[in-house]
Amino acid sequence: MIKAILLFIILGAGLFVGTEYSGQQGYVLISIANKTLEMSVTTLVIMFIALLAVIFVLEYLVKKTLSASFNTLNWFSVRKMRRSRRFTNEGIIKLLEGDFKQAEKKVIRWAKHHDKPLLCYLIAAEAAESAGDSDKRDHYLNLASEQDDATLAVELTRARMWVKENEWKKALATLQSLQPSYPNNPILLSLLKQIYLALEEWQPLIELLPKLLKYSQLSALEEQQLTIKAYQGMLAHTAGRQRSDDLLEYWDSMPRKAKKEPALVASLAQQLMAIHQDAAAYNFISKQLKATPSSELYALLPELPSDYHASLQAMLLKIVDKSPNNAEAHSSLGRLYLQQQHWSKAQHHFEQALSLRSSVSDYALLAQALDKQNMTQAAHDVTQKALSLLP
Repeated sequence: MIKAILLFIILGAGLFVGTEYSGQQGYVLISIANKTLEMSVTTLVIMFIALLAVIFVLEYLVKKTLSASFNTLNWFSVRKMRRSRRFTNEGIIKLLEGDFKQAEKKVIRWAKHHDKPLLCYLIAAEAAESAGDSDKRDHYLNLASEQDDATLAVELTRARMWVKENEWKKALATLQSLQPSYPNNPILLSLLKQIYLALEEWQPLIELLPKLLKYSQLSALEEQQLTIKAYQGMLAHTAGRQRSDDLLEYWDSMPRKAKKEPALVASLAQQLMAIHQDAAAYNFISKQLKATPSSELYALLPELPSDYHASLQAMLLKIVDKSPNNAEAHSSLGRLYLQQQHWSKAQHHFEQALSLRSSVSDYALLAQALDKQNMTQAAHDVTQKALSLLP
């Protein structure tokens, strides 16, 4: 457009000058080396305008020729890309259908012409993995890693495949290499959770759980359950040192919220008993029963050595005197009396506990106490009651 305007300006100027100086053509002499060229000014202007016109026409023709060539090449390129996309889509469907050989064949056939070859190679790796061909899988992953911006997608795929094969340490090493650059990636966090659980890496799991909750990889209930499991694992690991001081020191270092979980309170008591630190276990349970009593703690009392039974009975009798509707205290007393072969006392406390809530184990122990007193029919009826509660 600008060139056309320029041409019209030149033509207009020529017409103006020609009209203004008609009959006064002037004279132009051009000398180059030993050659001279003579012409009027009018002739020079006409030649100049003609030359510009020729240049514009040639430029137009060259552009048209180049554009036609480019469009032809582009048409073939687009055609190949569209075909590649079609084969890739078909390959994904075949992968979902379980036809892994066809899936691999389709996505690889035109992968080089795809606008995202990375996608093709990753799908081919998935297909090879599902078909059980680890060599091809690794080959396709290597090809994928050569593409631009491929690190995260390739390494996450590689780690997920190792997790599937229970190659926990290889998967962990891969994910740890990604973690500094992608600390909040939800897939990475989820894979780390699986690995830590499998390897019983409890402390890293504890540190990971808040992120999993924050980025919606866990519900609040799942986070609570995994937190309990992880701290139970850490308590068991610490108990391996066979020192009650180490266990109690670790307990003190735990968050206040965790120390209020009845399952973890009971877990510490169990670990103390497991390493034969019965005095420490007794003192801990007694203290916790006063502060935060729970069914888990009451259930542990009969597991303490007989040396503590007299003290435990006295403590429990005070509790049931003050709180007659404490079913767990009655149940614990019944178990202690059963161990001491005080059948009638055991029967009384089991009946008190069962009048407050149902329990298969208490029904079974009550049947045992009744049977020891030769109350066969009553023991049979209680046994049937216990069986009726089973799922």
